[in-house]
Amino acid sequence: MTAGGPYDPDVPSFALLASLGVLAAVLVAVVRAPGGRREVVWAAPAAALVLATGLVGRHEAWEALDRLAPTLLFLAAMFVISKVADAAGLFAVASGAIGRAGRRGPGALLATVAVGAVVVTTVLSLDATAVLFTPVVVAAVRGRRDRDRSLLATVFLANGASLLLPVANLTNLLAFEQLGLTFPAFASRMALPTVAAAVVITLGARFLAPAAEAPAARALGDGPDAGGAGADPSEAPATDEAWWAGAGLVVLLVAFVTASLVGIEPALVAAAGAVVLGAVAWRRHVVAPAVLARAVDPAFLAFVAALGIVVAAPAEQGLTRFVADRLPDGHGLAALLAVAFGAALLANLVTNLPATLVLLPALAGRGPGLLLAALIGVNIGPNLTITGSLATLLWRRIVRAEGVEPPLRSFVRTTVLTTPLAIAAATTALWATGRFP
Repeated sequence: MTAGGPYDPDVPSFALLASLGVLAAVLVAVVRAPGGRREVVWAAPAAALVLATGLVGRHEAWEALDRLAPTLLFLAAMFVISKVADAAGLFAVASGAIGRAGRRGPGALLATVAVGAVVVTTVLSLDATAVLFTPVVVAAVRGRRDRDRSLLATVFLANGASLLLPVANLTNLLAFEQLGLTFPAFASRMALPTVAAAVVITLGARFLAPAAEAPAARALGDGPDAGGAGADPSEAPATDEAWWAGAGLVVLLVAFVTASLVGIEPALVAAAGAVVLGAVAWRRHVVAPAVLARAVDPAFLAFVAALGIVVAAPAEQGLTRFVADRLPDGHGLAALLAVAFGAALLANLVTNLPATLVLLPALAGRGPGLLLAALIGVNIGPNLTITGSLATLLWRRIVRAEGVEPPLRSFVRTTVLTTPLAIAAATTALWATGRFP
């Protein structure tokens, strides 16, 4: 036990409050990003601070890093795989599909964007949706009066549809080993919740996001002729590179499923997939090795590692026990809803990754049902605020730079009703499977 004295479940210790203060300072700095600095610039000194002051012990810090190691390897691999998919033209194909849908009308446009966001999130993770798919959507909807619906659906589905596979969200990957489920078993339990969340989010974007005012010089309507991406979206057919990259992703998904059945970690499969796809892309002159090396993004990986140490401090000083003491028992619908909404609240207070790191030990030994409900909360719940997840912050950075950021009132109006309904629908769908021990 590190500094902080005996644990009192009703009175937070000074050490707990101090460690929470450090975590809050890091999150505020990351959100505001003074000077445009990378996230690790703020997280690394904070990690050193909690170690130096004894808010977290060296042993606990090493344990946190050890738990994160497979996740960091997986992230690095998926960054490379996403870059290969982008360079091979898969996102250009998506851009053409969205552009054609936009000419058929606003409903077809939103539906196509929603399907694209769900597929990219499921296969390549929510960060790929935020970083790589968002620019595709921006190009397709620029100048349209209904653009906010597609832009908001993109970010809300990046978070809310990241339930289906363990590889879709870092939170899922962190919880995967503790769940004790195979890859197919995880997908089967989260399939109905994913569909429920995606439908609610898409309908919320359709009916709650107001139409933006189009620029006067390009006052485009909502009809079939109100083209996106200007009025000339890409019509380029899928190239050979796009076909082989798509086939490679399908093989990778099959490998994830097969490997889980024989006890091989997803991180190892992802690393092998990154090596193979990267080598093929290099030999086909699709992308240079230096580009793939930069795609690994070691600064972001260092940020995740440092944040894991920072989060270990309040967890060690009593936050995990505080949360555990207030979690319900049982696996009925009421208990699942309580855990899901509690996890969503925590995710919006400290962002989804720290919330997951706190919740995992708090839910240890309580069975997969409550932990899956918690994943619903930390995946969908961050949609309530701009700061709820890193994916939302990445999305905001892109749409703001492109000058198409939806007004805050549109964001709030859409999410304040849609997110609680999506959490409730997904959790009810999880309960309806009736497979909890």
